[in-house]
Amino acid sequence: MRTIKSKNGEIVVIPSKIVCLGRNYRKHAEELGNVVPEKPIIFIKPNSSLITEGEKIILPPQSRNVHHEVELGVVMRRGKDIPQGNAYDYVLGYCIILDITARDIQDEEKKRNAPWTFAKGFDTFAPVSLVVDRERIKNPQDLRIRLWVNGELRQDSNTGFMIFGIAEIVEYISSYMTLEEGDIIATGTPEGVGQIRSGDVVEAEIEGIDKVRFEVV
Repeated sequence: MRTIKSKNGEIVVIPSKIVCLGRNYRKHAEELGNVVPEKPIIFIKPNSSLITEGEKIILPPQSRNVHHEVELGVVMRRGKDIPQGNAYDYVLGYCIILDITARDIQDEEKKRNAPWTFAKGFDTFAPVSLVVDRERIKNPQDLRIRLWVNGELRQDSNTGFMIFGIAEIVEYISSYMTLEEGDIIATGTPEGVGQIRSGDVVEAEIEGIDKVRFEVV
């Protein structure tokens, strides 16, 4: 099982799963020609897709079109049927997470009305930063979120543009499944996603949390 730590080393989490939101920023849904959802679209990445800074994003031979997606990660305490009003009591901390996506495989799965598991779940497809304690982030719904490829700014937005906010997401997911200690919720990506290639360097930053760097091979 893959582990992630906090900046001060006091938080060490072992996520049992990464629960992800699709199309949670209106402009991202629109840039891919998708309908803006009326309720959260949920998929799961396996723990085996996690990597931390110093490791590399590996492009799989099964795909010819792999995309970057930067997201705010919410690291959870254990909980089930969590109401919105108490959602932040179950938040352990925050991190940057990249939802690396094999877009061509995802497009094929959509045509078959199949789950996105293989497009999202390759090894190294969930790069994460260290975890920041929740007390250090005053308002997680107002954070600048950015991503660069080879120094070129590709994504630049704010977590305030989420369609479904963190509290609503926590309530929705936990009504279906238990969130275990250390599980990560990836809250969706803003517009600007695009292809990455071998030799690229991907950098991502979320205000107040961290800045990370990953090489692509």
